[in-house]
Amino acid sequence: MEWSNYAQALTSQPFGRYALNSLFIALVNVVGNLVSNSFVAYGFARFRFPGRRVLFMLLLATMMVPSQVLLVPQFILFHDLGWINTFLPLTVPSFFGSAFYVFLLRQFFMTIPVELEEAARIDGAGPLRIFFSVVLPLIRPALTAVAIFSFQGAWNDFLTPLIYLSDPSKFTLQLGLAQFQGSFHTDWNLIMAASVVVMLPMAIIFFVAQKYFVQGITMTGTKG
Repeated sequence: MEWSNYAQALTSQPFGRYALNSLFIALVNVVGNLVSNSFVAYGFARFRFPGRRVLFMLLLATMMVPSQVLLVPQFILFHDLGWINTFLPLTVPSFFGSAFYVFLLRQFFMTIPVELEEAARIDGAGPLRIFFSVVLPLIRPALTAVAIFSFQGAWNDFLTPLIYLSDPSKFTLQLGLAQFQGSFHTDWNLIMAASVVVMLPMAIIFFVAQKYFVQGITMTGTKG
């Protein structure tokens, strides 16, 4: 094994800056998805209001819309907002929810006995206190699964940063890997070495949180 490839790969490009950019974007996406999707999923699981099932079916139907269809409208919107070449198009959408994450969390919320919330309500706890102190700790496996999915999606995303970022100082790790591939020459040894380093955080996160991740997936959908 040529260990010098790793040193050369990590020093030929400003991978420290790329790593910080990717980490910032990934963490903001995790926070945004956890906050927005948990609130929406809890509303669908517990609150009774007219048209609840219809709205939930419409939400799930959005999963059938290819992401490529939304590229041009989203680009026009972010361009009009002046967000091009900023991190905002890569982070703000996570605060508006995801149909898949809402479905996953809703199914997990419905496995929690309503009696626990009623007991807390009798003790004088308000809706927000019940949500944060009683309900959220019980769905930690599902929240961990959402966090891992969200972090992985943002960390490995190549197309979105490629579309919206043009300043090299704002590039992510995935764009940094693409810099090794030139028009006339490609350093495959450096690409492979850098790819291993970029993959390591995801592998570490998965093995550390594997128990919660598997539990969050297997227990989802046990109650309709």
